[in-house]
Amino acid sequence: MAIENERDRMLNIVLHEPEMPANTGNIGRTCVATGTKLHLIRPYGFVLSDKMIKRSGMDYWDKLSLYQYLDYEDFVTKNPDARVFYATTKAMNKYTDVDFHDGDFIMFGKESAGIPEEILVKHPDKCIRIPMGEEIRSLNLSNSVAIILYEALRQLDFQNLEEKGSLHRLNWC
Repeated sequence: MAIENERDRMLNIVLHEPEMPANTGNIGRTCVATGTKLHLIRPYGFVLSDKMIKRSGMDYWDKLSLYQYLDYEDFVTKNPDARVFYATTKAMNKYTDVDFHDGDFIMFGKESAGIPEEILVKHPDKCIRIPMGEEIRSLNLSNSVAIILYEALRQLDFQNLEEKGSLHRLNWC
């Protein structure tokens, strides 16, 4: 039971119907590096055994805490008490306006269309965006995940992450 409680304190990234295997692989690698769970909501635009996932996820994919769902309703049913933030370019709130907590879920939509508006309109106060210029529709999905995830981790004081880096051959003076 202690392991389950520890897992509940982790942050959670949710990809709603991801389409590009390279993005999903990159996001999986970021999740492993940060101790974050990855939740994937079907349908996908690829198969999980796709070589692009393995290439971008490198040899970290087997270390990933991965959860899969048949559809959005399955996700909601299996995570009834989840505090979910919905990353969308259409939000009024910036991601820096949020006070993130252990166990929060941050959902991102598919690359071509984002999170369905039918979901967004039910949670207007939980929709967040990354500010950007008007001349661009959106940022790359894996970049967006990294930006928001690292803000949440910063707010949580990067708990359970290595505090300093080390050199390969030499030592810091």
